[in-house]
Amino acid sequence: MVGVIFRGVLLCLSTLCINLNHVMAFDFSASYIKENDIVRLEPLSSEHLNPLSIVAKEKALWTYFLGRSNGQKNFPLYIEDAIQQRKNEKEYPFAVFDKKSRSYVGCTRFFDYSAELKTIRLGYSWIGKKHRGTGLNISCKQLLFELAFEDLNLERIGLGAHAENKRSIAAMLKVGCKKEGEIRNLFPSINSSGRANAILMGILKEEWLDIKKRK
Repeated sequence: MVGVIFRGVLLCLSTLCINLNHVMAFDFSASYIKENDIVRLEPLSSEHLNPLSIVAKEKALWTYFLGRSNGQKNFPLYIEDAIQQRKNEKEYPFAVFDKKSRSYVGCTRFFDYSAELKTIRLGYSWIGKKHRGTGLNISCKQLLFELAFEDLNLERIGLGAHAENKRSIAAMLKVGCKKEGEIRNLFPSINSSGRANAILMGILKEEWLDIKKRK
């Protein structure tokens, strides 16, 4: 009888571990929605093309976006590519919905997920000019940190920026990210004819949890 009970306990524990591992794995097919009183993040879809096209017309948005990350010239293709990258399980793009204006105002996405290392990167982020400095960007980052560290139990989020993009670097530092290094001459300079470094940033699960405790 004891042996039967013991085997039953082991079976329950095994099932629990399987379920926990399933919950903690990043699922590209899942519909991750995170929100607070300020903003809602929802999976990017073709339905977001028209409302986001209004904001995407701001030329300055794309100053530091290079290659396929630049959506200025062909925004429909930009959205199509982002959605396809999710299908390919390479990236997971979100549309940013501002609750105050009741409008879609930008995008952000996770990419470079490693189940083995329990890490992910965050980037391709842009928000319309009139919504900057409102706390919306901070709320977006905090919700994504919550998703990665608390819901998915990841250990690290990597971020980065063009060295001349001072606004982006300051925003990452403000939400608790640490500067971890630089890649020299990775980008063409925007402000001159030379080259510019990439600034590497990151935040760890323990750092995020500590920030939440101090709030």
